[in-house]
Amino acid sequence: MSYMTDERRMIQQTARDFAMNEVLPIANKLDPDQGDIPMELRDKIAELGYFGVVIPEQYGGLGLGAFEYVLITEELARAWMSVASIIARGNGLGGGFSEAQRREYLPKMARGEFLGAAALSEPDAGSDLANVSCKATRDGDGWLLNGTKTWCTFADGADFISVLARTKQPSDPRRRHEGISQFLVLKERGKFPPGLTGSPIRKIGYFGWKTWELHFDNLRLTADAMLGREREGGGEGRALQATLSGLEVARVHTAARAIGLARGGLEDSIAYAQKRVAFGHPIGDFQAIRFKIAEMATEIEAARQLTYFVATEVDSRRRCDKEASMCKLFASEMAERVTSQALQIHGGYGYTKDFPLERYWRDARLTKIFEGTSEIQMRIISDRLLPRPKA
Repeated sequence: MSYMTDERRMIQQTARDFAMNEVLPIANKLDPDQGDIPMELRDKIAELGYFGVVIPEQYGGLGLGAFEYVLITEELARAWMSVASIIARGNGLGGGFSEAQRREYLPKMARGEFLGAAALSEPDAGSDLANVSCKATRDGDGWLLNGTKTWCTFADGADFISVLARTKQPSDPRRRHEGISQFLVLKERGKFPPGLTGSPIRKIGYFGWKTWELHFDNLRLTADAMLGREREGGGEGRALQATLSGLEVARVHTAARAIGLARGGLEDSIAYAQKRVAFGHPIGDFQAIRFKIAEMATEIEAARQLTYFVATEVDSRRRCDKEASMCKLFASEMAERVTSQALQIHGGYGYTKDFPLERYWRDARLTKIFEGTSEIQMRIISDRLLPRPKA
């Protein structure tokens, strides 16, 4: 099946030109020193409409689908995964907005003027989000937010933070997913509001922006800060299922990021294998290297075709949670293998910051963790194929 059209090829080529000419040089310069994505680059991303790829045209977005989102993401991740990720701070957030909020915020998101961060995980609630303990308690006609969140990337630079918090204790321990609500925390870009403090996490990759542990101490929110009240089946205490149901797009986005990283490793290895000489020959003449490259390319293409299929299913509004987990699992595991092979092809040079291979390798390792670990993906897949274990 051919998924590509002339329009999609044009979208892909535009993103590729931007990534290789504008993003890659900045990534190669800033990532080794853990520098942040420059505002000038963010402005260019906004000009191309990449913060609003899947935002409907009526709200100022490009009005495209998950498939086009995947195409653009792969190209950006080929240069710098953090740039492929920052576009999700527009495209990937906004779930639960009321119609009035959509009219107010989505056009700004599409222009890159209103970008968000997601505060979901906690020290004891990552893969198991039903274990959320951060609390929102009623205070007059508003709410007070208390607790700790972790792994919140871009919390400082965002214009808002979407927070999962418990508003009710479950009456039945087996229904821990009940009683969790979603809140919109508006903030000034570059600052935290009173009642919120944060500490940067000392991560080993995913540079270009900071990832935070957040501490809420009686952060006061207005009554309308709760999201999802207009969503079917939404309202207080019903946010977790809506959050989990939105992970299909997030996981196909992560698969595309993983493919972009792997492609960076492959393309750099092909170029290096033709320049590097050993024993009087370019190392690309040796079967050991040629076969590595053949295997790398095959794995990348297999992951890409699976991701294209899932993106098409998402755009067709068909349920594909199992398939989304499959593509996220396969692509992220593949990316770690391929970037490791690429580093091996580069030998000692691959283990330096003088080549971008170590960046692809470090960031590929993360794709096996965020948006649900590989183990969580395998649980989702197996639960669709086998009877669930008895409690």
